Amino acid sequence: MELASELSLPTLPVETLEFASNPDPFLEQARAGHPWLAKFSQGYVVHGYDELCELFTDDVNLLPGFGPVIDFYGVRGTMWARFMEEIVIAVGGDTHKRLRSSVIHAFTPRRANREREMMQRVISGMLDEWAPKGAFDFAEFSSYFPVSVMCGLLGVSTEPIPRMRDALENQLKSLTMDQAAKPLFMAGWEVLWDFADTTVNEREASGEFDEDSLLDAIIAAKKEGKLDETEARFLLLTVVVAGYDTSKNQLSVTMNLLLDRPEMYQRCAEDLQFCRAVTEESLRHTAIASPVRTVADDFTYEEFTFSKGDMLVMAPPLANRDASKFLDPGEFDPERDNKDRHVAFGRGEHICLGQFLARNQLQEGLHLITQRLRNPRRTGKAEWRPFLGAWGPRTLPITFDPA
Repeated sequence: MELASELSLPTLPVETLEFASNPDPFLEQARAGHPWLAKFSQGYVVHGYDELCELFTDDVNLLPGFGPVIDFYGVRGTMWARFMEEIVIAVGGDTHKRLRSSVIHAFTPRRANREREMMQRVISGMLDEWAPKGAFDFAEFSSYFPVSVMCGLLGVSTEPIPRMRDALENQLKSLTMDQAAKPLFMAGWEVLWDFADTTVNEREASGEFDEDSLLDAIIAAKKEGKLDETEARFLLLTVVVAGYDTSKNQLSVTMNLLLDRPEMYQRCAEDLQFCRAVTEESLRHTAIASPVRTVADDFTYEEFTFSKGDMLVMAPPLANRDASKFLDPGEFDPERDNKDRHVAFGRGEHICLGQFLARNQLQEGLHLITQRLRNPRRTGKAEWRPFLGAWGPRTLPITFDPA
């Protein structure tokens, strides 16, 4: 077996804006050189569907977490680095099970369905404010929806959201492997930590308790000894950050696809069930997240030996376009039979905790948006975020006929 580092693998320029705006030509060229693996400046990119599914479940050889990212920025010893190393998506084994079990009841399919009415209220209130404008940046609009839903789930006010937006926007820029992002996410971290610390302290001081509040569930787990003080705040921030940057980007991706498909857009306004099909195909066609893994020790997979410390980008957006699994993968087809076989939420023990909540809010949001924003048209070219981190349109200017 040869070391992966010594093989002549193709390179994917995943850090560039050219790749982010249209990865398909680069992916096609890379797959001509190797069917499932490519290099990038900091390690490797896994883009084959079967290989991604297998490696996602290898919790022995591949560690979750962001060690290579922390080292890239040279920030070990900071509180931000500790957050990135100790949050639920970055740890494994018994620690992961303990952290996940403390909140998993709030993310079951049944609980996610219970929140549909709250989701409808949130998006309806937003549309009451935004729809009369007749034109706006849809990417900006969508940024307020999932995080407002998450505040409802936590049982906290949405009042801090506007002043936290820059900090939330900058948090996942850390995953772009761009040194220019360092001062942004480090400054934003102070804002986020202050929010978490203040929120927990104020709720405990109030003596209030709501059995449906995720925040109160976190505090209860802390009091029962399942979480320490820092873990409780880290878990709160994980929920808020995840609730901000992922679903909002996926909603913008979906709108970007539907702008070129007016018949599908109109059908979404009439049929919630079709919105579910569109949501799954959007997650399949243009998933937005590419988690990272670090090689725990030298190990061999298929013909490659990876070295301890190697960084692997696990790329669902690329694996979901594997032609061996999805016929005509570049086509957006909500009627395809296997659209729900996508890997947008990952696999294994670290599969996305909030996947059912995300699906429901995308479905409910899409259904009401298409009813209220009629005949949407582009007023400018969409600009894309970096592929690494949370991919998706950074801007999506539209005009429409308010219903």
